[in-house]
Amino acid sequence: MWFNLLALFFVLAACSISAPVAEKIPHDVTLCNDKRIDEYYWMRERDNPKVIAHLEAENAYTKAMIAHTDKLREEMFQEMKARVKETDLSVPVFHGGYYYYQRDEAGKQYKVNCRKKGSLDAPEEILLDQNKLAEGHEYFSLGMFVVSPDHQLAAYSVDMKGDERYTLSVKEFASGKVYDDTIENAGDLVWANDNRTFYYSLVDDVFRPYKVFRHRLGKTEDELIHHETDERFWLSLKKTRSQRFVLLGAGTFTSSECHIIDANDPEAKARCFLPREENHEYEIEHHGDHLYIRTNLGAINFKLMRAPLGNWPKERWETVLPHRDDALLESVDFFEKYMVIHERANANQIMRVREIASGKDHAVQFPENVFSYSVAKNPEFGSTTFRVNYTSLVTPDSVFDYDIVNRKLELKKEQEIVGGYDRAKYTTERILGKAWDGAEVPISLVYRKDRFKKDGGNPCILDGYGSYGYANDPSFSNARLSLLDRGYVYALAHTRGGSDMGRQWYEDGKMMRKRNTFTDFIACAEKLIADKYTTNKKLGIWSGSAGGLLIGFCVNERPELFGAAVAAVPFVDVLTTMADETIPLTAAEWDQWGNPNKQEHYWYMKSYSPYDNVKKQAYPPMLVTAGLNDPRVMYWEPAKWVARMRAMKTDDNVLLFHVNMGAGHFGQSGRYGELMERALRFTFFVDHLGTR
Repeated sequence: MWFNLLALFFVLAACSISAPVAEKIPHDVTLCNDKRIDEYYWMRERDNPKVIAHLEAENAYTKAMIAHTDKLREEMFQEMKARVKETDLSVPVFHGGYYYYQRDEAGKQYKVNCRKKGSLDAPEEILLDQNKLAEGHEYFSLGMFVVSPDHQLAAYSVDMKGDERYTLSVKEFASGKVYDDTIENAGDLVWANDNRTFYYSLVDDVFRPYKVFRHRLGKTEDELIHHETDERFWLSLKKTRSQRFVLLGAGTFTSSECHIIDANDPEAKARCFLPREENHEYEIEHHGDHLYIRTNLGAINFKLMRAPLGNWPKERWETVLPHRDDALLESVDFFEKYMVIHERANANQIMRVREIASGKDHAVQFPENVFSYSVAKNPEFGSTTFRVNYTSLVTPDSVFDYDIVNRKLELKKEQEIVGGYDRAKYTTERILGKAWDGAEVPISLVYRKDRFKKDGGNPCILDGYGSYGYANDPSFSNARLSLLDRGYVYALAHTRGGSDMGRQWYEDGKMMRKRNTFTDFIACAEKLIADKYTTNKKLGIWSGSAGGLLIGFCVNERPELFGAAVAAVPFVDVLTTMADETIPLTAAEWDQWGNPNKQEHYWYMKSYSPYDNVKKQAYPPMLVTAGLNDPRVMYWEPAKWVARMRAMKTDDNVLLFHVNMGAGHFGQSGRYGELMERALRFTFFVDHLGTR
């Protein structure tokens, strides 16, 4: 009785609060002779008190409108937290005579980096306590943590605002001393083998790694190794597993160039392996007397070549792994006697191991048909075991060691679900949606068996992404159990724009074929409804960042198809953002979306840009989020989008906008902060889609 009265009070209170109405100040953003007026352009002025006041008003409105779900949100948060093993330990990684690991402590947000010498029974040495570094800061993120070759030092970087501006420091383990060698705006870092020299990249005003320097501990002036003047190219650094070379890469989404530096010589010059060429992507690794080249030269799904060390013109290249039409060669890991080959086909990952001397290979058999894995840390070049992180929609995150010689997988650890988890209660399926052009789009599903009936009565959340070639791989979510146990079906759409089905799948969902990503997603939604996994009133959609573009298109194009939508840090103002080279990522991403300064690109991009296609129509209930310090998708994109939808939509459904005023693209930091954001999202869906 009292609970019902309290809920009624919150509803009545919310009804008395009006949604923020943003002021309209016309601003001309005409491009390609197409006159466009952006009435909310002023929201870009972050230092304008009016902007901050508007964002705070949005937060206050959201807080009031979700007040009636506070009890449910806290309940879901506590459920998720209760399933987390708060004091836990990662699987130790043996490297250079030490066992390295991280551990979590109950009640603490961040991890502690530790090691033991020689044996797991040895005393623990704390290398870096992230909780102490985070003290006094609303946000904290550890970027890199790179141990020197002699295992006496570590270079690490931290971000205290969520703006992805990292500060690099060097710590000496024995004394605990932190050197004065502090570097702002640091990117990648690789140690040279003398343990006193390292290479690092520096990011510019638009967050592009554009310079690589050589730094010697104790020296105040660093040596510039490479300055990338082409704004489309981003620099990267890595070290070969053989420890012989430092690799300095320069790349776009369609072209790459690699420079080689002798890691044994702290004075070595960088040598260019192959100058950049349009539409040629390659990367190299070292083994013995050869450099191995993964290249798309005449091979859309890539192939593996090799060339003699020190004498590597193209005419000296020879084929090691030929191109396959049916599988994408994603990467290759090299060890002293073996190479581990990673491929992708039919929305599944494939791992093969080849003996380098004989050329014989075999496939690794994983325990499920639908799963995903990622390469874990494998620092020992002479190792005959290979470690992977493994998961599926019903299998908690696991660590496997693969014994290459005996061809056996050994489970080292499976994520413990506190309170118990019976995977037999849950099941997965894979079905196919049919796109407008006949393409079959895979959909991966998970649900709880005893809460599901194929009669349209279950609420369902459809998750998609489909950009940059990133596959939407199936993985376990401890938090997601709070939805599955309430009768939800969770669906992953493997749309074009990702590489789920190979490189061509990616190519068919970018640039002048970008709309395929969105129509594929709609086809998946229609399939779920047609096959009675759910109904349109019970179907929710969610994604973030470039996936927010997907959500934005769908609610503009087919609003009646969805019962609720959540867009996290969504990229929605495509034309204005891609025309502004002062914004991070813009120039580099012309190879993904197009350059709106070109007529053909402009009109195609305008046809799907969510902000430019808001209509006078009914929209489903929506929750949109942003981070004030986000350097990837600026807060003003979702802010403007919400304002324009509010001004034009014809329904009474809620449109909520939550801005994290102290975080960036990845939301709140810390494991509990992440769970709170999930609880907000999940509660919104339950509030509008119900349960079963």
